[in-house]
Amino acid sequence: MSPAELEHYLHEQIPLSKAMAVAVVSVTGDNVLLQAPLGPNINHHETVFGGSAAALALLAGWSLLHVRLRDEGIANRVVIQRHSMEFERPITGQFTARALLEQPDQWRRFTAMLARRRKARVIVTCVLERAGELVGTLRGEFVALGATAV
Repeated sequence: MSPAELEHYLHEQIPLSKAMAVAVVSVTGDNVLLQAPLGPNINHHETVFGGSAAALALLAGWSLLHVRLRDEGIANRVVIQRHSMEFERPITGQFTARALLEQPDQWRRFTAMLARRRKARVIVTCVLERAGELVGTLRGEFVALGATAV
């Protein structure tokens, strides 16, 4: 899936992503990089609202799993089960969220479990940056449900 295709999908299927002006910067098998501007995500301190930062990280994590499973021909529903968020400093402008599998070597086990049990869990780490500087990290446990061949 190309960045443009993913961005269109997010804006159509998850309206919050459009309201936040989320842009898909890159999509690879290993990571997804999303970006959002300060303007639609600003708070009363003129920094990024924490909920917007968490939402961008969650969108990046969800997108990584959606793209990887789709590329492997596995139809599913991906949902977040739990997450923790740490903020290092206020976000004062355009920011990014890069999603990566916490344990990439567990991917085959995850997809095998999904095929066998129609439910599997995987942990995704999302790194938030502003101008190349770490501003936050999200660790999320996502659940994929109902695997079938596409």
